[in-house]
Amino acid sequence: MKRTLVISLMLLSAVVTNAQKQEITKTGLNFGPLPAVAYDADKGFQYGAILQIYDYGDGSSYPNYDNYAYLEYSRFTKGSQLIQFQYDSKGLIPGLRWCSAIRINLDKAFDFYGFNGYQSYYDNERITAGNEGQSFRFTPFYRIMKNDFSFKSDFLGRINSQLQWEAGIFSRYYQIGNIDYESINKGKDESAIFPEECPTLYSIYRMLGIISDKEAEGGLSSGLRLGLVYDSRDKEGAPSSGIWAEAHVTAALPLVSKIPYYRYSLTWRQYFPLIRKDVLTFAYRLNYEGNIGKKAPFYALPYMTAMGNGNDYDGMGGYNTTRGIMRTRVVGLDQAAYTVELRWRPISFSMFNQNFALGLSAFSDGCMATRAVDLGMLPALTDSPVPVYGTDKDRPHITFGSGLRFIMNENFIVALEYGTPLTHFLKKSPLYNQDGTGAIYINLGYTF
Repeated sequence: MKRTLVISLMLLSAVVTNAQKQEITKTGLNFGPLPAVAYDADKGFQYGAILQIYDYGDGSSYPNYDNYAYLEYSRFTKGSQLIQFQYDSKGLIPGLRWCSAIRINLDKAFDFYGFNGYQSYYDNERITAGNEGQSFRFTPFYRIMKNDFSFKSDFLGRINSQLQWEAGIFSRYYQIGNIDYESINKGKDESAIFPEECPTLYSIYRMLGIISDKEAEGGLSSGLRLGLVYDSRDKEGAPSSGIWAEAHVTAALPLVSKIPYYRYSLTWRQYFPLIRKDVLTFAYRLNYEGNIGKKAPFYALPYMTAMGNGNDYDGMGGYNTTRGIMRTRVVGLDQAAYTVELRWRPISFSMFNQNFALGLSAFSDGCMATRAVDLGMLPALTDSPVPVYGTDKDRPHITFGSGLRFIMNENFIVALEYGTPLTHFLKKSPLYNQDGTGAIYINLGYTF
């Protein structure tokens, strides 16, 4: 047994070493088409197509690219749609990196679990069991209709070899309202449609004035973003060493915003090569999203700011922030998050003039609302048909999980991951299943 294990490890090491020696330097255009396939209990099955286009030029910057384009069109069987386009160029404008994105997200069942994490009670038992085993009858309580149309354009310039400045414009228009019960329950027994006498959490927040009439139905947010970036990563797509730190300020300005607001974001990411040549890497990320002042429209809060290549991430909760808990489970005026991750590449090889690798990972994510939204009279509400108020203050939401990645040319990365919240194992705790029971993700890239 020991001899077999030693021989297997030697062969694996030889394969990895040989593959790394034979790594191909990519040039020109490379295409990464991929079907968009997922499932959500209220939005239904996702189906569509994704196309990633990488331009490596003469190969002098490989594994980094010179230009990148991302196109996606997805539909959901219950009517929601996602259309997005991203473009990232490092040479079109001499001396500047230019990143732009357009995104249209028509979401008939966007997650809304209230504010301040555990201060908002999540009735997982009712979600799971429902009425006579029909869980869809209660699920709309935590959903809203949210259409989101966004555009941004960012410019990055170098101060020195590792320090960069960022400046950009953004515009985002939100359409928000109560969920369409009939659409969500389409195809089910009419008697199972969500009962009218039980309002949604969103409507309760409106009734109590936690969400004001001015912000309740959304509106336009436009303005400027400024930032600084320190970047010493060895490569961008799948780094194995270096630091990537960012500080941003967002200003949704009067005249071009229905409700002006000002926010800031601080993110520190670091990568340690435990075994070099990408074999074993330890990575971690610390993030803080804060509000300047005591008020911001509720629709501007549940995001992790992203300048440069990419759109703002839904958070805190979900694939890009805290894998294993529900999307936007933790929303506050200020929010903190962490990720620690161990990344292992047991196999790397070249085939068909492409570089391939198989990646495995183990991770822990966490987040917390560090400054609360004022919940007004919610703690005193006694006539709600379901519990809506939880603990007196939020606590860390922690998850654990693992993942598998298929990597091509260091940039085209398909990810399969599963995360589980710690509270799922605390059966005697009042926080049991307050973050859900876990989630599986099929996505692209590394989270950072």
